[in-house]
Amino acid sequence: MAKGIDKATPVTAAQAKTLAAAGYAFAARYLVPSSYAWKRMTADEAKLITAAGMRIVSVYETTANRAASGADAGRNDGAAAYAEALAVGQPKGTVIYFAVDYDAQSKDFDAIEAYLKAAAKQVTGYETGVYGSYAVVEEMAKRGACAHFWQTYAWSRGKRSDKANIYQYKIDTTVSGIALDLNESYGNEGWWDTNPGTKPEPEEEEIAMKPEDAEKIIKFLSAAWFAATTKADKTEFNRLANEVRKAAGMPTE
Repeated sequence: MAKGIDKATPVTAAQAKTLAAAGYAFAARYLVPSSYAWKRMTADEAKLITAAGMRIVSVYETTANRAASGADAGRNDGAAAYAEALAVGQPKGTVIYFAVDYDAQSKDFDAIEAYLKAAAKQVTGYETGVYGSYAVVEEMAKRGACAHFWQTYAWSRGKRSDKANIYQYKIDTTVSGIALDLNESYGNEGWWDTNPGTKPEPEEEEIAMKPEDAEKIIKFLSAAWFAATTKADKTEFNRLANEVRKAAGMPTE
């Protein structure tokens, strides 16, 4: 388990050093257009976070309930997130989370799913995740809307999902006078840094399996995933399914 923070405003060099010295391993920051400059992460900020020894978790959020606007919003936000990720030097193969920052209800889930899937199509080479409540994480995992999950305790009514890669357990607090939220992570976070070779864009691989054969294998792995009772087993079945997809030249999830 790693400790981390998320912060609406930019992290300064001094703050990054203070947080790293306090044992925080990652900082979650925003990929947003220049019109949201007050919260926007820049390439220079990404470098100073890395220089302090922390990793970065990227999240896209403009307004709290933006994901409820559905596929059109997802396409626009995905394209914007992609441009920002390239601008800050985020390596391909890492994750961009999209925020559902409100108490989403079941009536919103179709639109949120459409939003996430549309956004994913725009961020070529990156993986996608969702930030949200227990209900959002559970439902989007069940629907296969993304492959990475950042749960907040807000609106979760005391429940914790075993699918969460990151868990936000306290908001609106301070560490050494720095206003932030607190998180912990459990692996497969999709974080990154600006050091060369962190996680380079995968090279073209020779297709060694027919897609139709891959789909058959993935069905068996999916059944095993649903039957699994531990997070570690579920993570492993998901990894194996992605290895099969790679072998068949299919996009990973």
